[in-house]
Amino acid sequence: MLAWLRQADHAITLGSGTSKKGVGPVGAVQPAVVIGTWSGSVLSFRDLAREQVPRLLSLARRLVGNDAEDVVQDCLLKAYQKFDQLHDPAAAPAWLTSILVNCCHDRARARARQPEEIDFDQVERFSLYRKIAYEDPFPYSDSLHLDFLAGFSREDVRAVLMGLPEKYRIPLVVVYMDGYLARELAEMLDVPLGTVLARLHRGRKLFEVQMWEYAEQNGLLKEVAR
Repeated sequence: MLAWLRQADHAITLGSGTSKKGVGPVGAVQPAVVIGTWSGSVLSFRDLAREQVPRLLSLARRLVGNDAEDVVQDCLLKAYQKFDQLHDPAAAPAWLTSILVNCCHDRARARARQPEEIDFDQVERFSLYRKIAYEDPFPYSDSLHLDFLAGFSREDVRAVLMGLPEKYRIPLVVVYMDGYLARELAEMLDVPLGTVLARLHRGRKLFEVQMWEYAEQNGLLKEVAR
């Protein structure tokens, strides 16, 4: 399942490119003044933002969906205010990613005043592998689990992921899709490593549960196996 989750990276990105509409508002916070110098080469914040905005938007869309542009603008504003702290141009992408992830995390915490109730005892007992084997949705198939996964289109996978609470979606995307280590995410969020590992574990279990529920609700179990 984790390998398939990694392969679904492109599938769950909301849009493969950056539209003019998306770049416009973000570009509004990009100052033209030069505010950084490294080893004799001058770098303006505008140039850095222009280079990184498409990547930041792509990541933000996977983390917060329709709020991506707002989050990227928050990220760029905070980065501009702290730009004098960046001393190595090679570290700029990771530095901006860290700020973006924190902006997404702050937004998720602000929305969690009334957190959604989840019965994690029941979630822990759920196994997608066993569920597929027991329900046998494709009785004439010799590869049940592959047929089950093949029934999900890119939009289906995106819908399942975006249905997860941000608290669990963010670690899944940052670690399993963007390739950061769990300890790196813990450092970004300034939380214990155990907290990140727990959210990754629960996020994976919720992802499995919601995949099955989505398949039931959208008729993905009714197709004839090949």
